[in-house]
Amino acid sequence: MGSYTTSSSPSKLLFRQLFETESSTYTYLLADALHPEKPALLIDPVDKTVDRDLALVKELGLKLVYAINTHVHADHVTGTGLIKTKVPDVKSIISKASNAKADLFVEPGDKIYFGDIFLEVRATPGHTLGCVTYVTGDGPNQPQPRMAFTGDTLLIRGCGRTDFQGGSSGKLYDSVHSQIFTLPKDTLVYPAHDYKGFTVSTVGEEMLYNPRLSKDKETFKNIMQNLNLSYPKMMDVAVPFNMLCGLQET
Repeated sequence: MGSYTTSSSPSKLLFRQLFETESSTYTYLLADALHPEKPALLIDPVDKTVDRDLALVKELGLKLVYAINTHVHADHVTGTGLIKTKVPDVKSIISKASNAKADLFVEPGDKIYFGDIFLEVRATPGHTLGCVTYVTGDGPNQPQPRMAFTGDTLLIRGCGRTDFQGGSSGKLYDSVHSQIFTLPKDTLVYPAHDYKGFTVSTVGEEMLYNPRLSKDKETFKNIMQNLNLSYPKMMDVAVPFNMLCGLQET
């Protein structure tokens, strides 16, 4: 894909964490508040909260540029397609490895620019084949501490299941340890979901206290093989929609 750039300017990150109660999904709004156009992006928007999110974008005087997903979700319908119908200039983004529909496809090492701020793309398969983690850039004009938007790959004191959509507990373990746990320990971890009321963690915390991923690989795989989870109630609806950017083709 390469690098998508809107412009460059001294950066100041505007950040909001939003919540959708039915699927316990976090949506993240990021913008370069010092750029004249205040370019912004949404990570993991949900169809049911699109109007809320777009109202906030408008209230804050932002220009929404991208609506991006960490992976093809199985527990809710993404809001990216609906956003595009309401704000036609917005471009949807998902990983090329997901094989889903979007305007732009990212691969490991790509950078997504909004103003002078960028997100770095890291491949973190395991929950699904196409999972990626978006990490704020490393540089003097980038937000500090860094921020990792981990989708379902790494949750706060947990991780996503690995028993469908091409999941693999071995791949998830390797992804987290090679792509996330190698980040600075003060990197903030923002997952796609939380079911216990936690909003943020750090890489250092998860390395120490994550009850699954702080274990060795074989122990982790054994834990994941014995979760005995029920079939996701939204999966048969959500996945077909999300493969098409959240909107069924007519």
